[in-house]
Amino acid sequence: MCRNIRTLYHFEPPVTDTEIGAAALQFVRKVSGFTRPSEVNRKAFESAVAEVSGTVRHLLDSLVTNTAPRNREVEAARARARSARRFGPDRKGLTPNA
Repeated sequence: MCRNIRTLYHFEPPVTDTEIGAAALQFVRKVSGFTRPSEVNRKAFESAVAEVSGTVRHLLDSLVTNTAPRNREVEAARARARSARRFGPDRKGLTPNA
């Protein structure tokens, strides 16, 4: 699975159509192998993104749970802490070895 696609379900505030569209775009890019499709493939690419977005929205709207929604800020802090444990606390200024 593409690293840039994040869990969208069961957060407070709820996921937006923009976030769903970004995840759908990443998915279609990964599956197609195109970052930017050629002009001849643009319509098919954009259609696929729209279809995936609609399917994801339908899925998220159909899921049911009894737990309280997760807080985005708390989950982001947990992810930063995991990253710091894994890679070290200061990864911002690093550049690739030349």
